[in-house]
Amino acid sequence: MAQCREGWHLDQEPAVTPDEPTDEQRWLVEFRADLQARRDQAAASGEDIADWDAAIEGVDAEINQVGMRGSVLGRTAPKRTRSTRRRQDAPNLPKRRMTATTLGRTFESSVGKVYRPSLFVTLTLPSYGKVRDGVPVDPETYDYARAARDALHFSKLVDRFVQNLRRVAGYDVQYFATVESQKRLAPHLHMAIRGTLPRAEVKQIAAATYHQVWWPPANTVVFEGAHLPVWEDGAGYLDPATGAVLPTWHQALDQLDADEDAEPLHVIRFGDQIDVKGVLASTPDADQCIRYLSKYLTKSLGDTLDADAPRQREHAARMVEALRFEPCSPTCPNWLRYGIQPKGAKAGMTPGQCRSKAHKPDHLGYAGRRVLVSRKWSNKTLAEHRQDRRTWVLEALGQSNEPTDPHRYIWKPVPAGDANVPPLAMRLLRSVAERQRWRTHMAQLQAQADGQDPSATEAVAA
Repeated sequence: MAQCREGWHLDQEPAVTPDEPTDEQRWLVEFRADLQARRDQAAASGEDIADWDAAIEGVDAEINQVGMRGSVLGRTAPKRTRSTRRRQDAPNLPKRRMTATTLGRTFESSVGKVYRPSLFVTLTLPSYGKVRDGVPVDPETYDYARAARDALHFSKLVDRFVQNLRRVAGYDVQYFATVESQKRLAPHLHMAIRGTLPRAEVKQIAAATYHQVWWPPANTVVFEGAHLPVWEDGAGYLDPATGAVLPTWHQALDQLDADEDAEPLHVIRFGDQIDVKGVLASTPDADQCIRYLSKYLTKSLGDTLDADAPRQREHAARMVEALRFEPCSPTCPNWLRYGIQPKGAKAGMTPGQCRSKAHKPDHLGYAGRRVLVSRKWSNKTLAEHRQDRRTWVLEALGQSNEPTDPHRYIWKPVPAGDANVPPLAMRLLRSVAERQRWRTHMAQLQAQADGQDPSATEAVAA
């Protein structure tokens, strides 16, 4: 909530300066460059470079984990490109000249007061069939297959909307968004946008936004039941009847690229229900929107499901079943069902048993991040906001915020019946008493800040 509030109505450009690289980050970059050089030498001499590519992918993953960003140092495979020509069934987008700012426009009233409004936008997916109280009226005609694919690729559609929004707005639009689940179990987006655009224009951008999934065909089942591909070391997955090696992920994409009449596996768009609301800073509307953005973040997407409603449980079960064999990524084992080896295929893969979050009932097909924050939103990361909150609370409680030396203590199991360790019940009571003392202290500080009587607050807290 603090991160959302701090970045929504900025009136000065955030100063975004990258941190100095650590020794670990420098070493990873140098090691990555050395691996790339050796890989190129091996490729030039005709050697097998599969192991080099795997090693480079592992280092790239470590580079991402330590928080480094930037262009790819060296590609292990040529980048695939497709025509950027817009689809004929999508309206065109206007384009403004870009300005180097993240701030929205200001408006002056007749009395000289300056306003800097922003937007609160809600975007939903289209209808898959008539619903009542979040449940399909006719489950047999409800398009679960399309609903499943839309949920899997929803994050890509949101990325495309942000790109189009910036293109039309003409400035570097910053946003704070959260993904939630509707009662019908489809993901939808709430987005706080810095700056303002005409409502009709935002709706036009949403209507013109789409994402094409250029993956191999996955509509015809090739292997299922007991007739599944078999693994052979050194070769990969084979057709159990003919012994032929299944095409790899890259070979399947090459075949797709060579087909001039190929169509995308799926095209995802937003639905017609688009809500756009103007919001001013430090108003009740702004506070309400911020609470709305954050109210579901302590729950999973599946918590929308009413466990006491049999029809909704059946609806959720049908949605999970529709997701079961749907490929969620290039590495998904479900590609074997359609006669293709997943990217990075390994022994033990079985269609219908993908371990990705997208296939878990609590995620309902959406495996992306729940909170989406642009880099220049508040000039702070979520970790930095958490540290600010921790520092403030510890200072208010009179506690030290100095980091503990990890070598100061030696950790070892305590034997049962050790006389130096109080009983569990006593330790729990002491912990509860300490938390109550902290909470009372915080209530007193808040009362003083609000100009109230601290003793009355202490009585209420007690």
